[in-house]
Amino acid sequence: MASEENIYKKIQDLFADFKGNLNIMEDQIDFDVQSEYFNYTKTIDKKLDPEDIIRNKEDIFRQHLPEEDKKCMLVQLASIASVEAFRTIERFASDPDHNLQDWAKLALKESKLLLESKILDENQILISTGLGGKGLKLRYSVAFIAKNNQSLSDLQKRIIRDELFFAIKRCKGEIEEIKMHRNIAAITLLIPINVSLQNLFDNIISEINQLGNFLYRNYLITNVKILTLDEIREFISVHHNQLK
Repeated sequence: MASEENIYKKIQDLFADFKGNLNIMEDQIDFDVQSEYFNYTKTIDKKLDPEDIIRNKEDIFRQHLPEEDKKCMLVQLASIASVEAFRTIERFASDPDHNLQDWAKLALKESKLLLESKILDENQILISTGLGGKGLKLRYSVAFIAKNNQSLSDLQKRIIRDELFFAIKRCKGEIEEIKMHRNIAAITLLIPINVSLQNLFDNIISEINQLGNFLYRNYLITNVKILTLDEIREFISVHHNQLK
């Protein structure tokens, strides 16, 4: 269920004295893959000679090089503030091995930010979630639930759509998809990081309910993955006594 989650305030608190640019990872990459990648970066030997890494950069394109070796090379190349390293990762990312697509995207983004930090002499912070984002907006999967397992009428579906488009446009967000099911509205959308999620969605549901009081005030929201219909239904089944 929704909880107070003003992401921008959390970012401000975390980087209170930070001077530089915030960057959002746009690609949707499984959170486990991201964790594996960033944990791996901590194991890289900081004493590695950048010239050696660049000298051996073409090895990453060898067809029979083991996957683990390619992962290591991607992380090593991404640790160097070098145009040559960036272009090598870029070439690899344009046609990566099947299992290394997301790994290559992460390495490319890390390399780009490191290079920009060096060239612009500005610190860069990467904000990465499972669903990614766009510009300074994060992507969320949200589900509204009709009260008492009732089916949404065509009029109620239209009310949900109209209120969503009005509110999301006003906060400078973007709606990517709305799927209407029997008693569920599943939404994928982009919200600026300086917007309080709880205030936004509490107000949307309140406005909708002024025209029929047919939605629970509780809703599901995540930026880790797109919620499936089965996951939403399982949530309703487990928490039906807590919905209000």
